[in-house]
Amino acid sequence: MRRFNPSGKIAIATTLALAATALAGCGFTPLYAQPGVVSNLAAIDVMAPQGRTGFLLGQHLNDAFATNRTGPAKYAIRLSLSEARFPRGIRTDNVATRYEYVLTADYVLSNLPAGDIAKRGRVRVELTYDSADQPYASVAAQQDAEDRGAEEVARRIQLELASWLATGEPKAKAPAVVPPKAPGNPKKG
Repeated sequence: MRRFNPSGKIAIATTLALAATALAGCGFTPLYAQPGVVSNLAAIDVMAPQGRTGFLLGQHLNDAFATNRTGPAKYAIRLSLSEARFPRGIRTDNVATRYEYVLTADYVLSNLPAGDIAKRGRVRVELTYDSADQPYASVAAQQDAEDRGAEEVARRIQLELASWLATGEPKAKAPAVVPPKAPGNPKKG
């Protein structure tokens, strides 16, 4: 029979308290504790691309950002997706039993209402799934891979934007203006 040892719990509590004190002393601040990170993420209007994976990505981003529909959006994020599927496990009868699914998302974060670009990025996710001999099981596995890929892309985009917001979002630059051509014939040389 095991006896209750109060000194073990006290040692664990002391260790945790010392670790918390050490982290506080070194200036550690959690990413989402930075002022404005959570509120700015919630103020992003997600414009997901068409299709099943685009819909899933939009849903996962809205969940990740904890989108606030009651207030005005401060940013808009536009996404474009690229999907690829590669056979990886080939049987002797030349039938694939495993696939690699690659989902690439390019995003553009724009300031609202002006629409100037605040940040661009690209996220790529690679994962694998089994393909069964039964057609329904194979389709279900592929759809599960698409959902897992969309969820991981959303998580990575959220992390990129949160770290960008936490480090002080840079102000968008004015669009480059192309100078007009000078009148007259240019000299060829």
